[in-house]
Amino acid sequence: MDGINNLKYDHFIEKFGNVVEHCPIIAAVVWAARPFPSFADLFDRFSTVIDSLSMEMKAGILRCHPDLAGRLAATGQLTPESMGEQRAAGLLDLSPSETVTMATRNDQYKAKFGFPFVVCARENKKAAILSGLEDRLLHSVDEEVQLGIDQVKNIVRLRLQDLVNMADARL
Repeated sequence: MDGINNLKYDHFIEKFGNVVEHCPIIAAVVWAARPFPSFADLFDRFSTVIDSLSMEMKAGILRCHPDLAGRLAATGQLTPESMGEQRAAGLLDLSPSETVTMATRNDQYKAKFGFPFVVCARENKKAAILSGLEDRLLHSVDEEVQLGIDQVKNIVRLRLQDLVNMADARL
Protein backbone atom coordinates (compact mmCIF):
# COMPACT_ATOMS: atom_id res chain seq x y z
CA MET A 1 0.00 0.00 0.00
CA ASP A 2 3.02 2.30 0.35
CA GLY A 3 3.18 2.94 -3.38
CA ILE A 4 -0.52 3.85 -3.47
CA ASN A 5 -0.29 6.01 -0.36
CA ASN A 6 2.63 7.92 -1.87
CA LEU A 7 0.88 8.75 -5.15
CA LYS A 8 0.51 12.43 -5.79
CA TYR A 9 -3.06 13.64 -6.36
CA ASP A 10 -2.85 13.72 -10.18
CA HIS A 11 -1.37 10.21 -10.36
CA PHE A 12 -3.93 8.83 -7.90
CA ILE A 13 -6.78 10.25 -10.01
CA GLU A 14 -5.14 8.92 -13.18
CA LYS A 15 -5.02 5.42 -11.70
CA PHE A 16 -8.20 5.32 -9.59
CA GLY A 17 -10.41 7.93 -11.26
CA ASN A 18 -12.51 5.36 -13.10
CA VAL A 19 -12.89 2.88 -10.25
CA VAL A 20 -16.37 4.38 -10.04
CA GLU A 21 -17.31 4.68 -13.72
CA HIS A 22 -16.77 8.25 -14.98
CA CYS A 23 -16.72 9.60 -11.39
CA PRO A 24 -13.18 10.78 -10.64
CA ILE A 25 -14.56 13.06 -7.92
CA ILE A 26 -15.07 9.96 -5.74
CA ALA A 27 -11.38 9.09 -6.12
CA ALA A 28 -10.50 12.70 -5.27
CA VAL A 29 -12.38 12.48 -1.98
CA VAL A 30 -10.79 9.10 -1.22
CA TRP A 31 -7.27 10.43 -1.95
CA ALA A 32 -7.73 13.01 0.81
CA ALA A 33 -8.31 10.16 3.30
CA ARG A 34 -4.80 8.68 2.89
CA PRO A 35 -2.98 6.75 4.19
CA PHE A 36 -4.67 3.41 3.59
CA PRO A 37 -3.26 0.72 5.88
CA SER A 38 -4.72 -2.09 3.77
CA PHE A 39 -6.67 -2.95 0.66
CA ALA A 40 -9.75 -3.41 2.86
CA ASP A 41 -9.37 0.15 4.14
CA LEU A 42 -8.97 1.54 0.61
CA PHE A 43 -12.14 -0.25 -0.50
CA ASP A 44 -13.95 0.84 2.66
CA ARG A 45 -13.08 4.48 1.92
CA PHE A 46 -14.61 4.24 -1.56
CA SER A 47 -17.69 2.50 -0.13
CA THR A 48 -18.08 5.06 2.65
CA VAL A 49 -17.94 7.97 0.22
CA ILE A 50 -20.53 6.33 -2.04
CA ASP A 51 -22.80 5.43 0.90
CA SER A 52 -22.66 8.99 2.23
CA LEU A 53 -24.23 10.40 -0.95
CA SER A 54 -27.88 11.38 -1.26
CA MET A 55 -30.23 9.14 -3.24
CA GLU A 56 -30.10 11.59 -6.17
CA MET A 57 -26.31 11.59 -6.18
CA LYS A 58 -26.29 7.79 -6.06
CA ALA A 59 -28.67 7.77 -9.03
CA GLY A 60 -26.19 10.12 -10.71
CA ILE A 61 -23.44 7.53 -10.26
CA LEU A 62 -25.72 4.96 -11.88
CA ARG A 63 -26.37 7.34 -14.80
CA CYS A 64 -22.62 7.40 -15.49
CA HIS A 65 -22.69 3.70 -16.40
CA PRO A 66 -23.16 2.55 -19.98
CA ASP A 67 -25.97 0.30 -21.13
CA LEU A 68 -24.93 -3.33 -21.02
CA ALA A 69 -24.29 -4.52 -24.57
CA GLY A 70 -25.51 -1.14 -25.80
CA ARG A 71 -24.47 1.34 -28.46
CA LEU A 72 -21.16 2.22 -26.78
CA ALA A 73 -20.19 -1.45 -26.66
CA ALA A 74 -21.18 -1.95 -30.30
CA THR A 75 -19.04 1.00 -31.40
CA GLY A 76 -16.07 0.23 -29.15
CA GLN A 77 -16.53 3.38 -27.07
CA LEU A 78 -16.68 1.82 -23.60
CA THR A 79 -13.98 2.55 -21.05
CA PRO A 80 -11.33 -0.19 -21.06
CA GLU A 81 -12.65 -1.39 -17.71
CA SER A 82 -16.26 -1.68 -18.93
CA MET A 83 -15.17 -3.32 -22.18
CA GLY A 84 -13.29 -6.05 -20.32
CA GLU A 85 -16.11 -6.59 -17.84
CA GLN A 86 -18.79 -6.86 -20.51
CA ARG A 87 -16.58 -9.15 -22.59
CA ALA A 88 -16.00 -11.45 -19.57
CA ALA A 89 -19.76 -11.76 -19.06
CA GLY A 90 -20.33 -12.67 -22.71
CA LEU A 91 -22.24 -9.46 -23.42
CA LEU A 92 -20.15 -8.60 -26.47
CA ASP A 93 -21.06 -11.93 -28.09
CA LEU A 94 -24.86 -11.86 -27.93
CA SER A 95 -26.93 -13.60 -30.56
CA PRO A 96 -29.20 -11.35 -32.65
CA SER A 97 -32.23 -12.31 -30.54
CA GLU A 98 -30.32 -11.73 -27.29
CA THR A 99 -29.24 -8.32 -28.62
CA VAL A 100 -32.87 -7.37 -29.26
CA THR A 101 -33.94 -8.66 -25.84
CA MET A 102 -31.13 -6.78 -24.09
CA ALA A 103 -31.89 -3.54 -25.94
CA THR A 104 -35.61 -3.81 -25.20
CA ARG A 105 -35.06 -4.51 -21.49
CA ASN A 106 -32.42 -1.77 -21.23
CA ASP A 107 -34.90 0.71 -22.74
CA GLN A 108 -37.71 -0.43 -20.40
CA TYR A 109 -35.42 -0.17 -17.40
CA LYS A 110 -34.16 3.33 -18.25
CA ALA A 111 -37.71 4.51 -18.97
CA LYS A 112 -38.86 3.30 -15.56
CA PHE A 113 -35.88 4.28 -13.40
CA GLY A 114 -34.10 7.09 -15.25
CA PHE A 115 -30.69 5.40 -15.21
CA PRO A 116 -29.13 2.33 -16.83
CA PHE A 117 -29.29 -1.15 -15.36
CA VAL A 118 -26.08 -1.70 -13.39
CA VAL A 119 -24.83 -5.14 -12.49
CA CYS A 120 -21.34 -6.41 -11.76
CA ALA A 121 -20.77 -8.11 -15.10
CA ARG A 122 -17.62 -9.86 -13.89
CA GLU A 123 -19.69 -11.73 -11.32
CA ASN A 124 -22.39 -12.75 -13.82
CA LYS A 125 -22.87 -14.27 -17.24
CA LYS A 126 -25.23 -13.07 -19.93
CA ALA A 127 -28.12 -15.42 -19.03
CA ALA A 128 -28.08 -14.25 -15.40
CA ILE A 129 -27.82 -10.62 -16.50
CA LEU A 130 -30.79 -10.91 -18.87
CA SER A 131 -32.84 -12.63 -16.19
CA GLY A 132 -31.79 -10.14 -13.51
CA LEU A 133 -32.68 -7.23 -15.74
CA GLU A 134 -36.18 -8.61 -16.18
CA ASP A 135 -36.58 -9.32 -12.45
CA ARG A 136 -35.31 -5.92 -11.34
CA LEU A 137 -37.86 -4.15 -13.54
CA LEU A 138 -40.37 -5.10 -10.82
CA HIS A 139 -38.65 -3.01 -8.12
CA SER A 140 -39.25 0.53 -6.93
CA VAL A 141 -36.85 3.35 -7.80
CA ASP A 142 -35.46 3.42 -4.26
CA GLU A 143 -34.85 -0.34 -4.32
CA GLU A 144 -33.10 -0.08 -7.67
CA VAL A 145 -30.88 2.79 -6.58
CA GLN A 146 -29.72 0.71 -3.61
CA LEU A 147 -29.31 -2.49 -5.63
CA GLY A 148 -27.46 -0.57 -8.35
CA ILE A 149 -25.14 1.04 -5.78
CA ASP A 150 -24.46 -2.37 -4.22
CA GLN A 151 -23.44 -3.56 -7.69
CA VAL A 152 -21.27 -0.46 -8.18
CA LYS A 153 -19.45 -1.32 -4.96
CA ASN A 154 -18.83 -4.87 -6.26
CA ILE A 155 -17.41 -3.33 -9.44
CA VAL A 156 -15.28 -0.96 -7.35
CA ARG A 157 -13.89 -3.85 -5.29
CA LEU A 158 -12.86 -5.79 -8.39
CA ARG A 159 -11.38 -2.76 -10.15
CA LEU A 160 -9.42 -1.84 -7.01
CA GLN A 161 -8.11 -5.42 -6.74
CA ASP A 162 -6.88 -5.21 -10.32
CA LEU A 163 -5.15 -1.88 -9.72
CA VAL A 164 -3.58 -2.88 -6.41
CA ASN A 165 -2.38 -6.18 -7.90
CA MET A 166 -0.86 -4.29 -10.85
CA ALA A 167 0.89 -1.90 -8.44
CA ASP A 168 2.24 -4.82 -6.38
CA ALA A 169 3.52 -6.57 -9.51
CA ARG A 170 5.61 -3.52 -10.38
CA LEU A 171 7.28 -3.34 -6.97
